[in-house]
Amino acid sequence: MELSCAFPPRPDLPELVRHAESLGYRRAWVYDSPALFGDCWMALARCADATSTIGLGPAVLVPSLRHPMTNAAATATLAQLAPGRTSVAIGTGFTGRFVLGKGPMTWAATERYLQQYLGLLRGETVEVDGAAARMIHPDGFVASRPVDVEVLVGANGPKGLAVAERVGADGVVSIFGAQPGWERSALFAYGTLLDDGEALEAPRVIDAAGPGAAVVLHGLYEADPALLDGLTGGAQWRGAIETIPAAERHLHTHEEHFVGMTARDRAAVDADLISSTTWTGTRDELRMRLDGVAADGVTEFMYAPMGSDLRRELEAYRSLF
Repeated sequence: MELSCAFPPRPDLPELVRHAESLGYRRAWVYDSPALFGDCWMALARCADATSTIGLGPAVLVPSLRHPMTNAAATATLAQLAPGRTSVAIGTGFTGRFVLGKGPMTWAATERYLQQYLGLLRGETVEVDGAAARMIHPDGFVASRPVDVEVLVGANGPKGLAVAERVGADGVVSIFGAQPGWERSALFAYGTLLDDGEALEAPRVIDAAGPGAAVVLHGLYEADPALLDGLTGGAQWRGAIETIPAAERHLHTHEEHFVGMTARDRAAVDADLISSTTWTGTRDELRMRLDGVAADGVTEFMYAPMGSDLRRELEAYRSLF
């Protein structure tokens, strides 16, 4: 099972990815959520110039944010900057759409986008918005067609997995573990390796694992607010977010996504939530879990470090492999 890492676009990303490369991480993935972070493609280009061996790519691209040609051209640009190192993951959108007041795209729309995008990368003429489109870049301006990159689909259920199969994806990314039938199956995960004798309530653990646990609250609220009422602190979190007018609530629900915690997040995040929703534990506990998902068929563990000391988190999780 390969170990990769995942980050939001941030000013110090090239330095972090270079450190991950020095530690032996296989890939560095970058989130696509422009209302929260910087531009993923600009960040990836900077990382390409700062590194030489680590794989690079966005995970996961949100189709509605860009024309298929825009993502195809960006992919071909990155493939030219980092030949043999580029991968791309595309899904229906989570925070990247919720912060714009929209739910995930339909799988039908996502499949149509994937067909257009993949066709463009192959050098084909495809129809987009009723007009013919093809990558007609002059030689040398981007990677030549067909653009040789791996394309994964972010899929957690049968509809997404079926789309991934129909479009001929190279693999899938999931938050739920291995997906049967896929040779390339990436698991997105977050948490922290506990120091010897360290408690889940320790400030360092809350700092490093709390942002990931908080996102669970955000996701449950988007799925069905009533789901929060059964969690310790969940009803309190729901009450706090619902003091914000509904028309602007989406601008606040996902604040500090995978980076930190708002005051309402911190009030609801405790040791139990961290333990039950993140990959946080002792060395022996995490090694057992990692062995389990590898046996189930996960081929890539996509680790998202969080908190105030990302280098410590990268180093700690690397020591588990």
